[in-house]
This record gives sequence, structure tokens and C-alpha cells, in this order.
Amino acid sequence: MAIGFGSGAAQAAARDVPVVATPQGDVAITIYNNDLALIQDRRPLNLSGGISVAEFADVSAQIRPETVTLSVPGAGVVEQNFDYDLLSPERLVDKGVGQDVTIIRTNPGTGAETVERGRILANNNGTLVQIGSRIEVLGDMHARLVFDRLPDGLKARPTLSVRLNAAASGSRPATLSYLSRGFSWKADYVALYDETQGKLDLQGWVTLNNTTGTSFADARLMLVAGSVGEEAQPMRYGPRRPAGVVGTGGGDGEQLGDFHIYPIAGRTTLANAQQKQIAFLDAKAVSAAKTYWYRNAGLGGLDEAASFASVLRFDNAVGGALGNALPAGAVRVYMRDASGQPQFIGEDNIAHTPAGSTLVLKTGDAFDVKIQPVVDKRERIDSAEWERVGQYRITRDGVARQVTVEKTRVFWRTQMRYKLTNARSQPVTVEVVQAGLGGMWNDTRVSAESVPGKQQSLDERVWKVTVPAHGEVSLTAQIDTSF
Repeated sequence: MAIGFGSGAAQAAARDVPVVATPQGDVAITIYNNDLALIQDRRPLNLSGGISVAEFADVSAQIRPETVTLSVPGAGVVEQNFDYDLLSPERLVDKGVGQDVTIIRTNPGTGAETVERGRILANNNGTLVQIGSRIEVLGDMHARLVFDRLPDGLKARPTLSVRLNAAASGSRPATLSYLSRGFSWKADYVALYDETQGKLDLQGWVTLNNTTGTSFADARLMLVAGSVGEEAQPMRYGPRRPAGVVGTGGGDGEQLGDFHIYPIAGRTTLANAQQKQIAFLDAKAVSAAKTYWYRNAGLGGLDEAASFASVLRFDNAVGGALGNALPAGAVRVYMRDASGQPQFIGEDNIAHTPAGSTLVLKTGDAFDVKIQPVVDKRERIDSAEWERVGQYRITRDGVARQVTVEKTRVFWRTQMRYKLTNARSQPVTVEVVQAGLGGMWNDTRVSAESVPGKQQSLDERVWKVTVPAHGEVSLTAQIDTSF
């Protein structure tokens, strides 16, 4: 059996093939976080039997042609072309090289017009035309060109041309799908916190940007949280911040593989070069609490006291006031002043957050709640003392790690003291996080502490301490390490 590429197209000259122009149809757009969107466009096609060309105007100017799929019942795709050479004055003259045009000059003094016929010879840093036996550079000679027709290949709008071979004539639905650059979205939140009631109201907005070069009218929208098809990003190191505790519950939202999707209710028009905001969340009376947080990065002290971070925690439990996955975005937090007017108190960012989580926002630093970590003593301890405190070792999944000793080991005991002060007129609860405990690479023990702590990771231990109004508290911990 012999196979001929494009045999259907080769049997008919392009000018003899009927062309079916079709306007934009029922559009659905799925937008990802990494400048990528899936566009699905359903349009009716009225095809004649045999070979014909369907022109899909108003596709994205940033279409990725290699991703196009077209489903047309009773017709097969022979070839496709994306015409992105769009009509503009500059491109019109470029494409008109070798074409006869009408040249109209206007006398700047009298306003009188002179009409001549000529031919465009070139359009390189100026337009060269031949008029009779002379060649002129138009430049700024108050002349304009009038074309008899549009040059071949120019389109007023981005157009996908598809050559089809239909078994029979008739109208049928066509579904065009393709990936495109030029779309982006992000989420922003506004939180109004009531400290007295321990509640906050949370509003969410989605900001959409369309820079595809094409407008999409009355489209159905779906947003995907996460970036698809990207290479793994390198690990980045930087200052740590309070983190939400991820729970195990699931919300009512919809999953797409390992991504979460957010359908936008109703339809909307995304005009080219437009930024649009759409409300997607309005939660009332979400349980919230303010606390103060500080993380000591290593087993060291400070010469001066530092401020605690002012932290706001709120619950995204399944069945609660929120209870759904939240896309990543900036959260701006407000509180009412004595007159009842909302005042801005800070902002922070959240990551893509599943339902069943506790969200943590750092809104600023508390100038009147301070901490000063102090190393009271650091001493070497012998192996007998090291073995005695083995019951206090930090474990993973409840099982102590086994350590093979092949050489004489040195052990150290660090006596840490954290001086906590509160200049406010009411008591505050603070969270002190000691990091640098060695993680999975070291055997570390917290063999004494003045307040029971909680190991929130192999590298970090946290203590919650209440500091009285205008008061001071000393938190102490004895930390034994092999480094």
C-alpha cells in the first residue's frame, strides 16, 4: 500500500477549494499559574463534501500550533496553518512590495491633492516607489498610499486555517482545543479581624490578565492552582517564617490529578490587554486568634532583645466557615480602630492550601513584646552523661535512630535562657521556636526545660508561654548535642 502525504490537498488548487469562515464560538478557558492556558472553542461548521478550508478566526495570537487538536464529525484533517502575520500599516507596505498602488500627495500650503500611480519597490528604513521613469523615497512628503487589494497572507485577526476532507456536505459541530501563552491569574485576599470576638471575615479575589492578542467573549473559566510541565526548581534557602499545619481533611473543591481547580461561576469576557478581578470567596466569622512568634535559628544568643512577630492563625477546617482549598496569594489584614473604621495592619502570603489546614499570617513585628535568647553555659559532657539522657532524645516516628560510634565522640550541653518581656497592658501568649537541633543528621536531646515543649519537626522545638501584662518571664532549656 502506498501512502502519499497531503494527497488530498495536492489534488486541488488553493483557489478552487471552498473556504468556510467561522467566528469564535462557545469558549472554555482553563488557566494555569505558569503563563499557560488550555482553550477549547466549539463552533458550527457548514462543510461541502470533499476538500474545503475552515478558517478559525480569533484564536489566540500566542497559540502553540503544535498543540492544536480539532474534532469534526465526518471529516478528517489534511493540514493546518496558523496565520499570525497580522494586518498593520507597516506589514501592509512590506507585503505590498512589487504591487501597483495609488500615491496621493497633499500640498501643505494649499491642501491640494495630486494623484499618481506607482509601484512599491522596497520598504527598508523608508518606502521606495517607482512613478513612471523616476524612483522616489516617500519619507515625510505628505503622501499616502492607496492599495487596490490586500496582499496575500495578511489577516486582520489571528487565524487558524485547517484543510478538511469531509465525507459528505452538511453542518456539524467542530471542537478546537489548543494551548496558549499570554494568560495568567493570581489570588488576593482581604481579611477583617475582630480580636475581641476571635473572628475574621475573609474575601477572595482572582485577578486575570489577558495578553494573548485576542479577546474572548462570554467564556467559561476554570483556574488551576499549580504550574504544569515545568522543570524542577532549584532549592532556595532563606529566612524561615511561621508555617500552617496541614491537616488531613479534604474540601468540596475539585481535583485535577495532583492539582486543585477552581471553576468560576457564570461566564465572563476576557478582553485583550485587560486585567479583570472576579470575587470567588466571601467567608464570615472564621475562628481566628492572634499570637506572637519568634524563631531562634541556632543554639546562640542575641546582644539585644528582638521583637516577636505578630501572627494571626485561622482555621480552614472541613465543615467550618472556610473548609475549601485556597489558592496561593497575598492576604491583607485589617482591624477596626476605636471609631469602627478598618485600618490596615499588615500582609503576608499563603501557599496553595488544602482544606483541613491552619493558616498562619505574619502581619508585622510587635514593638512591645520582646525576646532575648541567652546562652548561659555551654559545656562538654562525658559519654556517661550522654547515655543517661538518652530517654530525652528527639525521635522520628517514635523510634530512636541508631548511631554507630567508630571513634571517640564529643558531646555538648547548652543551657539556653530566653528572656521574654511584655510591655502591653494585657497578658500575651508567645511561641518560642528553637531551631538548629540537628534534624535527621544528629542525635539531639532536650534533657530539661522550664515549660513543656513540643517537637514540631526533627530540627525545631516550640514552647508556648504566657507573659503577664507589664511582666517578664524566663524560659530555660537544656539541650544536649553531639556537635
